Amino acid sequence: EMRESCRQAGRYIIECLDETGYLTQTEEELGAHLDMHPDRIHNIIRLLQTFEPAGVAARDLKECLMLQLTGKDLDTPEIRQIIENHLEDLAANRLGLIARKVGVSVHRAQELADAIRTLEPKPGRQFGSGQANRYIIPDVIVEKVSGEYIVTVNNSRVPRLMVSPYYRRVLKTSEKDSSEGQFLTDRLNSALWLIKSIEQRSQTIYNVVGSIVRHQMEYFEKGQKHLKPLTLKKIADDIGIHESTVSRSISGKYIQTPRGVFEIKYFFTSGVSDGSAEGVASGSVKALIKEIVAEENAAQPLSDQIISEMLQARGIDISRRTVAKYREEMGIPSSSRRKRY
Repeated sequence: EMRESCRQAGRYIIECLDETGYLTQTEEELGAHLDMHPDRIHNIIRLLQTFEPAGVAARDLKECLMLQLTGKDLDTPEIRQIIENHLEDLAANRLGLIARKVGVSVHRAQELADAIRTLEPKPGRQFGSGQANRYIIPDVIVEKVSGEYIVTVNNSRVPRLMVSPYYRRVLKTSEKDSSEGQFLTDRLNSALWLIKSIEQRSQTIYNVVGSIVRHQMEYFEKGQKHLKPLTLKKIADDIGIHESTVSRSISGKYIQTPRGVFEIKYFFTSGVSDGSAEGVASGSVKALIKEIVAEENAAQPLSDQIISEMLQARGIDISRRTVAKYREEMGIPSSSRRKRY
């Protein structure tokens, strides 16, 4: 009976784990809920922590990482000391400080840091994202056919509307001036207006995407580094409609292209000056910054100021602050955090 109650408690605790694999309830809370002594709950949790994936059922990051050391060659007093006392220093890449505190060389501290980074901070995420999959059905498809880009509006999700033949017949047989005839005429006009509006909406999306493709031709041909700055106003002026109509027509809509599926607004982007009339889109500048960082000497990472100067040498007028903003948006750490010893 005791074994069965422990098994049920174990099942309950597993259900309590969050989507990252952590246990957020205390042993006291679980004991009160399951009517069990906290010591027994403690032993059940310890047993669950031996299950796969390593690090599961931990209460915090330190415990999660410590659990993953067990049974691995990594398990050394120095590595345990870093996890116990220096995780914040590790996140900030303060390896000189860690080396001094732990009593190892900076080179050894770098090796230990690399080893800790191979551990999984969220053991549950490989089993569930906590969010349902969203399947995107593109609203517009752009294909390259015989060297030319063809735009097709995907109307498969829009129902085909037509006026009922029954009401057409009734309208024909009814007196035009009678209240019945007048009512049916009004309804018919309303139905035709709706059908025409849906067709017009489809035509607007077609025109907008056609204009985007013309403006971003270099992107479609050569990739992200060639994305140009583009505003709603530019497209609106190009096809002769109001800016707000462009905004409404692309809201929440997706486009399938030879380079992948994107939200249409992906192609509208701010930019920085490069001396030409069009400038360079922020997406292109980000791609260049990513490339520069990937090729840097990790022992002497480039500061935002140096990256700004490198881009200016290529004719792209960009400040240090804008480099920092774009770098942060891409999730690239600062130069002090990128340094390797």
